[in-house]
Amino acid sequence: GTPALASFEMVIEGNSPIGKTPSSPSTHEGKRYLSYNQIHKTVASLADAIRDYKPDCMVAIGGGGFIPARMLRTFVKVPILTVSLELYDDATNTRKEKPVKLQWFDSVSGVGERVQGKRVLVVDEVDDSRTTLQFCVEEILRDHTPSDIACMVLHNKEKTKNGVLPPSVSYFAGESFPDVWCVYPWDATDIDEHERKAKLCQDGEFGGASGYNPSPQIIASP
Repeated sequence: GTPALASFEMVIEGNSPIGKTPSSPSTHEGKRYLSYNQIHKTVASLADAIRDYKPDCMVAIGGGGFIPARMLRTFVKVPILTVSLELYDDATNTRKEKPVKLQWFDSVSGVGERVQGKRVLVVDEVDDSRTTLQFCVEEILRDHTPSDIACMVLHNKEKTKNGVLPPSVSYFAGESFPDVWCVYPWDATDIDEHERKAKLCQDGEFGGASGYNPSPQIIASP
């Protein structure tokens, strides 16, 4: 992979990047509300490193990876391909044993031609258990034979991961913090109320660290 420099101190434990954060982020009722403005800044903070990686295309994991991928395309002008995976059953609010494909692309024809033999960046909003990232990366490596593959997430949760990424996969995370529930603006039913809570979290009025200054984390493959 393409070497890159991390912008802060980090260590690797169990295939998980662990950032040195000063304190836990501010939350409301155990949830961290994030605004579109914050997410845009997080994506922008990763843009230079991802440009250096030189992806030929992005594969956005739906639904959480769609908007971050579109934001990233403002800085990195490459095509966005989409896949949809389901790890949680919305009807029962239960977790499946493994992700289920809802939408994918052909291995060689059509959009698949943009992946085979190319440098691919997989995009999702959060690296929680790492199960979804592992599944997506393994499927692409097995069926589409890219020349190189990397992952980008907005947020990495500092926790033991169930999934594992191959050592050859470069990893970009906009921010790393302890295991708190993230609430993203595209999931809001009342965007004004969501933005109000996001601002309170950002200002530290719910307790925890105030402000929002993403510290990008980069693990480049050898």
